[in-house]
Amino acid sequence: MDHRAPVYVAGHRGLVGSAIWRRLEAAGFTHLIGATSSELDLRDRSATFAFLAEHRPAVVIDAAARVGGILANRDHPTEFLSDNLRIQVNLMDAALEVRTPRLLFLGSSCIYPKYAEQPIRESSLLTGELEPTNDAYAIAKIAGIMQVQAVRRQYGLHWISAMPTNLYGPNDNFDPTSSHVLPALIRRFDEARRTNAPEVVLWGSGTPRREFLHVDDLADACLHLLEHYDAPEPINVGVGADVTIRELAELVARVVGYTGAISNDLSKPDGTPRKLLDVSRLLALGWKPSVDLYDGVAATYAWYQQNREQAS
Repeated sequence: MDHRAPVYVAGHRGLVGSAIWRRLEAAGFTHLIGATSSELDLRDRSATFAFLAEHRPAVVIDAAARVGGILANRDHPTEFLSDNLRIQVNLMDAALEVRTPRLLFLGSSCIYPKYAEQPIRESSLLTGELEPTNDAYAIAKIAGIMQVQAVRRQYGLHWISAMPTNLYGPNDNFDPTSSHVLPALIRRFDEARRTNAPEVVLWGSGTPRREFLHVDDLADACLHLLEHYDAPEPINVGVGADVTIRELAELVARVVGYTGAISNDLSKPDGTPRKLLDVSRLLALGWKPSVDLYDGVAATYAWYQQNREQAS
């Protein structure tokens, strides 16, 4: 990759986009392009086409999406489907219009069937039913994969797609109604410690297993893929190991310093029983994660303490 070429990072202020921006700057890229959602609403087709026509990036990294945890996905499937489809279609159509030679589309591990064989291989895509609490978001991301493959097949552009596992890190969303599980736990255990609450109640049984990847590792993997991967199939990005939600909660409690009780609300949904990605194809390309889960959570909590009002 030419480090002087224009690179557009869509969603560059978010959890993923900001990490990718930092990684590209550290690697010496000198022509990074970003626009906040107030400056460019990617759901606006004409504005998106005008923006790409003006900047004509050599690389587009699509880290822009409407995202949220199990509660947000369950309660707002219409918005998760509609907004993400429009963002993706507008951005990729505009990139195709200016013949952007390299594009990385970031999906999600929720694209895979609810009961996929573990660890989940990329070939599991479209082999079974989706988890109903986030099927709308998953369908949108699957459509993005299909669009990348269609553009490659029809126009020969070197576009790729990557499917990250559950992410966390600085600039995450800690809102109590729309956050993912790890930032939600950090916020709740922090509040419990500061208020001396005797108990923290977890949603569901605590037995589902999840894999967690620090966003800085994802950013490093994205750069590695842009430099070393060129195939139509999506490629998984993860750490290759998982923990139960209960184990995760206990880890967060240790990091935060909370010593009260942890109980479970069995009336709340568990979601997919297990979601562990097979990352053998990525490892074979010479990449591996570097951030330990405990260290990553500790660093994220430190960031949250310094940015509590903004993050919430």
